Amino acid sequence: MTSTTPRHAPAPDVSARPPAVRLRGAALSFGQRTLWEGLDLDVRPGEFLAVLGPNGSGKTSLLKVLLGLQPLTAGTATVDGRPVTRGSRSLGYIPQQKSFPPETPLRARDLVGLGVDGHRWGLRTRGRAYRERVDRLLRDVGAEAYADAPVGLLSGGEQQRLRAAQALATEPTVLLCDEPLLSLDLNHQQAVSSLINRQCHERNSAVVFVTHEINPVIDYVDRVLYLAGGRFRVGAPADVMTSEVLSDLYDSPVEVLHSNGRIVVVGLPDATTHHHEGA
Repeated sequence: MTSTTPRHAPAPDVSARPPAVRLRGAALSFGQRTLWEGLDLDVRPGEFLAVLGPNGSGKTSLLKVLLGLQPLTAGTATVDGRPVTRGSRSLGYIPQQKSFPPETPLRARDLVGLGVDGHRWGLRTRGRAYRERVDRLLRDVGAEAYADAPVGLLSGGEQQRLRAAQALATEPTVLLCDEPLLSLDLNHQQAVSSLINRQCHERNSAVVFVTHEINPVIDYVDRVLYLAGGRFRVGAPADVMTSEVLSDLYDSPVEVLHSNGRIVVVGLPDATTHHHEGA
């Protein structure tokens, strides 16, 4: 790797603060198949953690555990010092990019507004404070130009910016991202990645970023959690993304090349040569 130094300014020292996410002895199994076990992990405020691994290794399932949608088979998980619960306002969540049908009548600002008051029941009075909050979120993600457009008529990248704004509406302690760059072009990948990084380092949110492709975010990542074959490794990108570590995880020869700041992985069991896509 040419460089693993983040482009952002160094994050403040948060080592003395309680972790935003903590897993102890965590295991997740489905029937006879164990996705991972014995996972001890702390993610600190202001830390950007990338979660990598092949399809079926349990990356998205880890997010479901933290969202309170999937119970652990063993061990414990806490968010912001409390046991995980479904619907926690400490969490923000950016899902995989899925297009809205063209006929969807919801406006861009309405979608973002669901992050502001969508958790409330019954009729809601949306006054000046609500409008200002939505306008600020739209401005933060660069979506002001299409604030009143129907979401179904927007591009995938524009829709993903709105999902990011919706996730940031609660100013979450932890921002969970499930393949947020999938199907986006390079410009939109860079815009969404930069937005998530700002939330991490300017507002001190912990980011857990599931991805198949580390290169668009390599400059932002503090640590990597790599899941493969029921096993895992955690560490700095330079320590985990090596031929020795991945060969051990896959129990098969894997070569990791570094070129112009990009990581190229060669010889994975389910692929030939790629830029860590589908790893």
